[in-house]
Amino acid sequence: LHFSLFLGIYLAALLGNGLIITAVACDHHLHTPMYFFLLNLSFLDLGSITVTAPKSMANFLWDTRAISYSGCAAQVFLLVFLFSAEYSLLTVMAYDRFVAICRPLHYRTLMDSRACVKMAAAAWGSGFVCAVLHTGNTFSLPFCQGNTVNQFFCEIAQILKLSCSNSYLREVGVLVVSLSLVFGCFVFIVMSYVQIFTAVLRIPSERGQHKAFSMCLPHLFVVSLFVSTLAFVHLKPPNVSSSFLDLVVSLLYAVLTPTLNPLIYSMRNKELKDAL
Repeated sequence: LHFSLFLGIYLAALLGNGLIITAVACDHHLHTPMYFFLLNLSFLDLGSITVTAPKSMANFLWDTRAISYSGCAAQVFLLVFLFSAEYSLLTVMAYDRFVAICRPLHYRTLMDSRACVKMAAAAWGSGFVCAVLHTGNTFSLPFCQGNTVNQFFCEIAQILKLSCSNSYLREVGVLVVSLSLVFGCFVFIVMSYVQIFTAVLRIPSERGQHKAFSMCLPHLFVVSLFVSTLAFVHLKPPNVSSSFLDLVVSLLYAVLTPTLNPLIYSMRNKELKDAL
């Protein structure tokens, strides 16, 4: 049952993100900054679900719970890398929406191809740096509380529960730095959307408002889903923790979000529908 469920979700994610990548790559009408960033987001979504789902499906199918130490470290590194890069990319996409709606006359200047490539590279690079810091700190700790990770993939929050050393403070330090960056990006996104909605409400025609909202609301929904689930996992009080709740929330951000993103972005997007 679990294997079939994960297989269905994984195939849906492959299909949805694969179609977006193919459409953006093949249709010259979609060679714009917004779709360039959406292309990068689809690659990140494909990567993040591929890190967790196939291994989980193999374990379900063969009725085992095992993962090697190196495999666990690889999962942590790749997940932190992909999720951090995705969050940075969502911040860049908020800036793209802001420039398109609030600075339309300067859009071609501010969002030329070179600037877009630099922003995307910065998002991927920031993810790599975060992954190196978190993976290095996590797996340099001594573990003496067993070897059972109460999750269907290797998650830092669950791995830290196995540590028996006060040196976990190093990981807390890295988390504080990461959360500061996350909070900074979140504030930037919120401020961008405050100005965007202020500008949209000044548009006299309903058609113009509808077009602007259809461009912004999918991105805002994806950001809300991504941030709320990750924040719940890492910021919830210890007394709220339960194995079932942790499993459901992790399933939401690690498996369902990469599957839903293509659907969210394509539902209200006529250009993407036409290209598909």
